[in-house]
Amino acid sequence: MSDPVRIDLAELNRTDARHRLSDHQATALDNTGLVVLHPDGDGWWRLTPSGKVGAVRIDGLDVQVRPKVGIARLLFLLGYAMDPGFRPEDVTAQAEPDLWPALAESLIRQAERALAPGVLQGYVVIDEALPLVRGRIRFADQFARRAGLPLPVEVRYDEYAADIAENQILRTALRRMMAVPRLPPAARAQLTHLDGRLDGVRVLPHGAILPPWRPSRLNARYLPALRLAQLILRHQSAEPGPGDVTMAAFVVNMAKTFEDFVTTALRESLSVYPGHTRGQYTTHLDVDQTIEIRPDVVHVNRGRPVAVFDAKYKLEGSTSGYPNADAYQMLAYCTALSLTTGWLIYAQGTATPGPRQVRNTGIKIIHYPLDMSVPPTALLTQIDRLASHAVQRSSLSP
Repeated sequence: MSDPVRIDLAELNRTDARHRLSDHQATALDNTGLVVLHPDGDGWWRLTPSGKVGAVRIDGLDVQVRPKVGIARLLFLLGYAMDPGFRPEDVTAQAEPDLWPALAESLIRQAERALAPGVLQGYVVIDEALPLVRGRIRFADQFARRAGLPLPVEVRYDEYAADIAENQILRTALRRMMAVPRLPPAARAQLTHLDGRLDGVRVLPHGAILPPWRPSRLNARYLPALRLAQLILRHQSAEPGPGDVTMAAFVVNMAKTFEDFVTTALRESLSVYPGHTRGQYTTHLDVDQTIEIRPDVVHVNRGRPVAVFDAKYKLEGSTSGYPNADAYQMLAYCTALSLTTGWLIYAQGTATPGPRQVRNTGIKIIHYPLDMSVPPTALLTQIDRLASHAVQRSSLSP
C-alpha cells in the first residue's frame, strides 16, 4: 500500500499547493468546501484555502488547513460558541499538529472520565408488544394493529437502562471518530474499548437530530464529554464520498465560528447589565423597510438598542489595516439604530486604536481587535472589558 498523500496548508496561505488528484478525489474534496480547486491540466490541481479550516481524508489523500489560532484554540472557540459552559480543559492541552489526533485524544480523555464511575443510566420510555400488560396499554395502536385480538398487548412502560440521550450522543461521537482513517493504533484501541463500554446504547444515524438532554446533578460527570461529543457530531462526518471513496471531514467556517463565539461571549458578559443581548438583530436602514440590515450583536434595554457590535474575522496580522467597508457598514447600523457608538471586533491585534469620529455626525466607530494568541481565560477577559466599555458609553449600570 502506498503512503498517503499529505497536503498541509496554513489558513492564510498566499500560494497554491499543486497536486495530482483523481476525479473522485477532486469531486469529494471540492464538496467539503475546505479548499478552492483550480484545474491545472493532465489531472493536476491547484489548491488554495477557502476561508475554512479543518481536515479531510479521502482514501489515500490527507488535506489539512491549519487555523491561525491553533487547533486547541479552534476547538475552544467552537465549544464555547455552542455552550458557554465549555472550558479550555475540555479539549487536549497538548500542542497537537494534526486535527484528527487532537479530537480523538480529547474525546478519549473526557469519555474515560465520564465512564470511570460506571455507565450512566436513566428511565427510558419503551413501546412494545407483550403477552402481558406492563405499564400502560396503547389502545389506539392495539385497535389499529390487533383488532379483536387480546394478545399480544401494545404497551408503553419505563425502564431503567443505559440507552439514554447522554449515552447515545457519546457513543455516536465515539463511532464517528472510529470511522476516521489512520488514527494512531493506541487511540483507535481506546475508542473501541470505550465504545464497548456503551454496548446496548443506540448509535444515532447520520443527519439525525440529537436527542434532548438537560444538565443535572446526575449527569454532571458527563458534561465535558457531552460538550465535546456534540461539537464533533456537529462538524465532523465520515461516510462514503463520490465513487464510493472513503471520506472523513471536519470543516469549520472560521468567520462564522468567530462571529458565534463573539455573540455568545458578549451575551455572557452583558448578562449582568439591564436588558438582553440579541444575535443577528434584524431591522431596516430605510423608512420604507426595503433595505434590511442585520448587526451581529445588539444589546437592547427597555425595547431600545443601546449598543451594537459586529464581528470581523478578516485581519491577517497585527499590522493589517481595517477595511473601510466595515466602517461604512457600522455607520449604517449606528444611524438606523440611533446610536452614537459602534464596535467593530476583529480577530487580531494587541492594541486598541482610538475611536474614529465620523464627520458631520455624533457617531464614533471603534475598532476593537482581540488578541487571539492569549489563553482562553484571557480572551474572555478581553470580551468582558469590551462589554464594560460599551456599557459605560451607553450609560447602563449593573
